[in-house]
Amino acid sequence: MTNKRVLKRTINCACGDLFAECVAAACFTQKHDLADVDALLTCIIRINNDFVRRISHPEPGIRPRVFYNQLIADFSKQALELEDQIRSIC
Repeated sequence: MTNKRVLKRTINCACGDLFAECVAAACFTQKHDLADVDALLTCIIRINNDFVRRISHPEPGIRPRVFYNQLIADFSKQALELEDQIRSIC
């Protein structure tokens, strides 16, 4: 398991890439609704804040390795869902 700093940096980088991809998709396509794009961008920011906050404050009673492995799996799942939503904008 990596340390918390590297995990936070990785999540911030992934969310930044998703944000940039969403903005690019919205700029270069004509068949999008601005409300959908704004909702998707807001969702990316909330997910970023939520996961960084969860890294800083692990749940008591759960072994750290299990907690962080589950956190990584949850983030990967949500990032893939966001990627699919961004593709639907195009």
